[in-house]
Order: sequence, then C-alpha cells, then structure tokens
Amino acid sequence: MTSFHAAIVHPDQSVTYCGQVDQAHVDEARAIAQLDHTPRFTREPSSRPGSLFVLREDGDLDWYEPLDAEPFLARTPDTEPRAGVLTADVPGADELPRGATGTVWIPGAIRFGDGSIGGPMDTPGNPPRVVHHSTESPAGGRYLESVASYLIRVAAEPQLIYCPVTDRVGQFGPLNQSGRALRNDNGRRTNREGRVCIQIEVLGRAKDPWTNGWDPAKKPGWQKILSAARSWGVPDAFPAGPPAKYPGPGKPRSRTVWQSKGGHFSHGDVPGNDHGDPGAISVSKVLYKATTPGQTKPAAKAKVSVARLVAAARRDVPAQDGHTTYPADVRIVEEALVAEGLLERRYADGSFGSKTVTAYAAWQRSKAGGGYRGSAADGIPGLDSLKRLGARRGFTATS
Repeated sequence: MTSFHAAIVHPDQSVTYCGQVDQAHVDEARAIAQLDHTPRFTREPSSRPGSLFVLREDGDLDWYEPLDAEPFLARTPDTEPRAGVLTADVPGADELPRGATGTVWIPGAIRFGDGSIGGPMDTPGNPPRVVHHSTESPAGGRYLESVASYLIRVAAEPQLIYCPVTDRVGQFGPLNQSGRALRNDNGRRTNREGRVCIQIEVLGRAKDPWTNGWDPAKKPGWQKILSAARSWGVPDAFPAGPPAKYPGPGKPRSRTVWQSKGGHFSHGDVPGNDHGDPGAISVSKVLYKATTPGQTKPAAKAKVSVARLVAAARRDVPAQDGHTTYPADVRIVEEALVAEGLLERRYADGSFGSKTVTAYAAWQRSKAGGGYRGSAADGIPGLDSLKRLGARRGFTATS
C-alpha cells in the first residue's frame, strides 16, 4: 500500500509537515472533500502522478505526496526571450509606442509567491492580449488563497487570480512578464506571445460561467484588472469571438488570429492548448467600462428585431444558399448561437438558413432558452426566447 507525506500549505506559503499517512487516510480525505456539505475541493495534478491537493475554504491547502515521488521541483522562470522567434508582420503593431509601459503591479492586489514566474516576452512588437481561465473550483471564502497555493506548488501560475464572489484580486508576477498557465504551441511559447499576455485565473467552473448573476459595476477589483489591461493597450474586444459554451464542441483555435490580433481571448481560443475554459462568460460584463460624471456613456447594446429575424427565416430558408434578408440582425444572433455551442462558426454568415433554424430551435428547447417543446420550438425566434439569448450575449431584443 502506498504511503504519503502529508503537509499543510498555509496562505503565507509556509508549510507545516504532518508526517506520513497511508492510502486509507488519503482515500478518506478525498471522500470527505466529495461530500456536498463539505467546503473542500480536490485537485490531482497531471504533473505530479499520485499526488492529491485538497483546497480548503479557510485558505489552507492539504498536500499528500507519495513517498517514492521524485523530489518536487517547481519550474524555474525563464530569464530571456527565446532566440529565433520573430515578431510577426502585424498591421497596426507599430502603433504601440516603443518603450511605453503600463501598470506592472495592480494597487491593492494580494501578492502570492515571490513575484518571479516568467520573463521577457518573445514577440513584444505583437499586439497585447489578455487570456481568461477558470480554476474549476469553488469561489468565495478563502479559496483565493487555496487555489493560489495550488498553482504555485504545480508551477502553473498566471499573473492574476480573481474571486468574483469577494471581488478580491491576487497577483503572482509583473504584468509585463510572462505567466505559465498555457502550453506551448509546438515551438512557439504561447505564454510569451505579444507585447503583454496577461493571464487571469477566475474562481469558478466553465460549465456554470462565473459572470452569471455577477454585476461588474459593483466590482471595483475587476475594474482595476481591466484598467491595468487597458494601460498596456489591450483592446476591449474578443478577436476570436465570444468564449464557447462548455461542455460543447468548442471552436477553431486560429494561429493567425492569436498571433496577429490584440484583445481578450479564452483559454479555449489558444492554439496548442486543449482546455475549454472559462466557458460562455458574458463578453459585455467582462469588458465593462465604468463612467464618471462628464464622461461619455458606453455605446448602447446592439438591438435585434424579432420581426426582422422572422422575416429573414421565412425568406432565407427557401432561397438559394447564402441568401440574406436582414444580415446585420441575423449575424448578431448567429454569433450568440456559436457562443452557446449550438451553431458551427462557418454557418454564421448573416443568412437565417436551415442550419441557423436548427440551432435556434435547440436554443428554444434549452432550459436557458425557455424550455419550449413541440411546435413552440420551431427555430423561428419569438420575443421571449430572443430576450433570453440577448441577456446572455449582450444584445437587446425588440419587437
């Protein structure tokens, strides 16, 4: 029977060694964490076979390591950019002022670790970006500390970690250097792509997007994160499209878009990676921009007319492939259906054809779309189901 070293990692990163335990003890710790009423959560890192981490709400991290495991060595940070990786010929890259700097350490953020997680960017002339992750863990309590301890122990730190329940922000390293929460894309280091590549781990699960029921106007911590990203010139846009629903088919991970476009990306957009987090988070909430008296208000949400959609469905379906009636309205809805994982991106062409009708019918049948059945889920938009889709995807439905 396997024996384990048992230790507790505290929020200040100090470690208390508790001695050796047997397999039965570890199995019991895992079983207790799986109980619904127990505020604990387990992680078994692929990089440490046989190891078990138990995340606790009080911020402590229980750590079980097999006695015969190889000595634990965190990856040391790279100190130099990789030779031979050249900046892509990106339109607009020269618009980023050379030598200009933005926020390096976010004021008020909790510091985790020693601040040394990465190094210089490989392609600093390429556009700046933010990558969104989800921790696949609970939020609230002191899970910020627990998850931070775990990420440090497995050497997979982003620059930032955020709790949407408490609005607390943690920071592992400077924003102008690389994190290490992404896999490389063959020989290209995705962690070092662009002027900056600010990675954010948000406490939550991809299947239940953390923006559900979350109001960015009441979250100054998140607003600090956005201000820091904007200080580096990160555009308020998702160039690869809204994050895809999880679980679901996902979407293509375009190397061209990733390397040539600045803005916000989901982990599910990054080439060379296979994770689908953070799920279908709300783009409009993530990119929230607060206003103060005298400032111009943010642009109003796009409006989509249900009457136009109905007309488009009735005209586009019997017409030849690619026929469009109200393409502007239809594209907004099709992009929303793509984000929900109900429509392949190649069919988001502004034509309300048979593929879009089928996808919209699936939305109507879904719980979020109203749970319609039979003839009520015919794929022809109604005001109620369209309002539900707009609420999730940042547009306004009108009659």
